[in-house]
Amino acid sequence: MPIYEYECKKCHSRFEVKRSFGEDGGATCPECSGKAGRIFTSVPVIFKGSGFYVTDSKKNNPASTPEKKDEAPKPVADTKPVSNAKKD
Repeated sequence: MPIYEYECKKCHSRFEVKRSFGEDGGATCPECSGKAGRIFTSVPVIFKGSGFYVTDSKKNNPASTPEKKDEAPKPVADTKPVSNAKKD
């Protein structure tokens, strides 16, 4: 069962109530018996495992990355397609 946090509108005290999902959302303050409103808070998100960082999806390609910062990448030699057709 989830635990919900409430704040009394009369005396401003905060308290928690354990309720099932099907129960009514209203609550009374245990200190002054005043009407209480539910407090909504943000839920933290925790990323576990691989795939959440930019570096996880990148693959090093040594041909396109220079080994030193000062050196430019070496140009690739021009290649021409080879024809397999026989000339008579």
